[in-house]
Amino acid sequence: MTRITVYMTGGIAAYKAVEAIRDLEKKGHEIRIVMTKNAEHFVTSNTLAALTKYPVLDDLWSKENEASIPHVHLACWTELALVLPATANFIAKMAVGIADDAASTTILATAAPKLVVPAMNDQMWFNPATQRNLSFLRKNGVQIMDPATGMLAEGYAAKGRMPEITDIVKWVEDFLKQKKLLQDKTIIVTAGGTEEPIDPVRFIGNRSSGKMGIAIATAAASLGAQVKLIYGNVTTTLPRNSKIDLISARSSEDMLQAIEKHFKQANILIMAAAVADWRMQKVADHKLKKQVQQPTLNLTLVKTTDILATIAHHKQENQIVVGFAAETNDLMQNAEKKLQSKGADMIVANDVSQNVFGNDQDQVTLLDKDGTINRWARMSKIEIAKKLLKIVASKL
Repeated sequence: MTRITVYMTGGIAAYKAVEAIRDLEKKGHEIRIVMTKNAEHFVTSNTLAALTKYPVLDDLWSKENEASIPHVHLACWTELALVLPATANFIAKMAVGIADDAASTTILATAAPKLVVPAMNDQMWFNPATQRNLSFLRKNGVQIMDPATGMLAEGYAAKGRMPEITDIVKWVEDFLKQKKLLQDKTIIVTAGGTEEPIDPVRFIGNRSSGKMGIAIATAAASLGAQVKLIYGNVTTTLPRNSKIDLISARSSEDMLQAIEKHFKQANILIMAAAVADWRMQKVADHKLKKQVQQPTLNLTLVKTTDILATIAHHKQENQIVVGFAAETNDLMQNAEKKLQSKGADMIVANDVSQNVFGNDQDQVTLLDKDGTINRWARMSKIEIAKKLLKIVASKL
């Protein structure tokens, strides 16, 4: 049984959501309802209160709520938030963080996983603003169910119709099963690029944004794992999630120490960070100044510790280690060599020669030590993360 809060917003499909609520209750879930005022034009709060045997939250300022903070109480109670149906307006509020009524305020205070079932006119669905908002929500771990193509309220067939109730309920049930896929597992994920200091001002770095590692950490948390996200220099927003511990590690040595500290208690290590291959033999204790008669600057570099090989060669049989091979040439040859030499269970190979750093999408190939090679189609990094984690979970 899961404690589900259903957010009903002001679309004509709201009347169909009543059946979904009833079916979810039949599955054994405990349901609470939050409604927007616009939703009450299609379904009354009395109907939903009778169905759930619990008051509907639609007004933060009603007499019965004067002495309480209902949106916070409900947000803390919630184990899964389901927006059904989701209007373009409510999706925009979620993306921007607007909290101007009971529904938007409650969902903003909710840390539980969020599932969104959009239903709207096709022109609103395909509007660039709506697609931008949906993309932002997806990148932040919100699950979006694509609307169906069918007859709309306007009298013509197009994409935007709310999916069938049986499909919605199955989607929710499948998510809840996946949510337990990595339950009670601890995963270490590394992200971003390391910085190897030259002097107090300068460093040796790379163009890694950290998006891939952060996507993996976010997806792992949504599957029930406790995540240690060890990050270097990142150019994207770090996740804020109670199941993700953020650990800063700027240099390759810092990252190695952080991994060694937590690896014994971990089930999985996924090395998505771009770790520097070289560091200064001796870091200057002062800023290296440019001299007038100095046409060149010579730096003496030494190899950094190979973190993936160091950790993978000391892992236990019940631990899984996944590495990444970011290459600009000879992708498969280099990835296969890395898989053989590092001791990892899997290598994710990606060609970074063409607009990958900082991009939301990628095309990767997964190499397994059992000899299996799977080339995946180009997809979003969050989709890659979910697909990778399902495969890793199946091997535990």
